[in-house]
Amino acid sequence: DLFGGTGSISYELFSRGVQDLTVVEKDPAMYEFIKNTVKELGIDTAKIIRSDVFKFMNETKEKYDFIFAGPPYALGNIEELPEVIFKQSLLLPNGWFVLEHTPRNEFKNAPFYKTERKYGTTIFSIFINRPD
Repeated sequence: DLFGGTGSISYELFSRGVQDLTVVEKDPAMYEFIKNTVKELGIDTAKIIRSDVFKFMNETKEKYDFIFAGPPYALGNIEELPEVIFKQSLLLPNGWFVLEHTPRNEFKNAPFYKTERKYGTTIFSIFINRPD
């Protein structure tokens, strides 16, 4: 869960059976909120990382089945997210990357793009790491 915010996406994933969670959040207050909430919910396996998302993506050696990114809508370099994820090979084969964004961003021609879902003014672009 990149740009963890309140951590709500991670809590939902946990409620659906995901045990191995990594949440990356830069804001100190939100980081503490997530740490406290994870403890209250008894999510012992979650890794909460206080870091800039791009720094984390460039430094981690982990590989993931699923990555969700809900960046601030004002993020100026949102188009770099899928580029870095695939350049750094952060997804396992057949892994999914879901990117939440507004209609002002377009990813249909990006490598590994599969489809999108629209909910009002929010779009979820879905990328799948399918080796050719």
